[in-house]
Amino acid sequence: MSNPPYPNSPGSIPGRLAAVTARFGLVRFSAVKLLFALVLLFLVTPFVSDLPRGDLVEAVLITLVMVFAVLAIGGRRRTLTVALLLVAPTLAAKWANHVRPDLAPPEIFLGASAVFFVFVTAHLLHFILRAPRVDANVLCAGVSGYLMLGLLWTPGYLLVARLSPVSPGAFALTVGPDAGHALDNFNAFYFSFITLTTVGYGDVVPISRVARMLAMMEAITGLFYMAVLISRLVAVYSSTPPPSEELRPPSQS
Repeated sequence: MSNPPYPNSPGSIPGRLAAVTARFGLVRFSAVKLLFALVLLFLVTPFVSDLPRGDLVEAVLITLVMVFAVLAIGGRRRTLTVALLLVAPTLAAKWANHVRPDLAPPEIFLGASAVFFVFVTAHLLHFILRAPRVDANVLCAGVSGYLMLGLLWTPGYLLVARLSPVSPGAFALTVGPDAGHALDNFNAFYFSFITLTTVGYGDVVPISRVARMLAMMEAITGLFYMAVLISRLVAVYSSTPPPSEELRPPSQS
């Protein structure tokens, strides 16, 4: 078996982790695993608040997504090092806030997670743009990158909602059982993906200028991401030569 394309120093933890992931194929198939973790997060998130330990389930799912995100982009030692430096304080802030909310305010995790999601999404898009052919890993990376965009803006909305004055606030929930309440985790998650897909039902309305600007930027980012992704996939697929047909005996032709 050939050596990994990136050298690793024996005493480097990121280097050893990169070598292990390359040796056992974690990097090659991690985009599929990242997509699985994201889909699991989507399926469970609406019911988290109704569970007895919903906050613990949410923390576990977020941790799972972040770990697989690191594996998805950690094929090179430098990238893996930066990803570990970003994800370590993010997860530490998340679990510290879960155990001792008085010592670790949620704003720390929200800011750190936004930076980490930007880093992951950028590397997934870079991987897609440089892929020589379209396969399952590229397709899963494309879908994962789009879903990561929605996760990227979610902590931004929560930060704006928490840092804005209580009245009138940054967001207004107009209908449903949450009408009149502050923006919580699920409603921020919901509003982010509704904005990303440019649906806009109007049940969550950005009020402050900062909130409106973030919503505009997310909608524009989502449109450009899909345009770039589709054009790149079509270009790569159309330029890939078809596999040569095997010669068959005349009796079978």
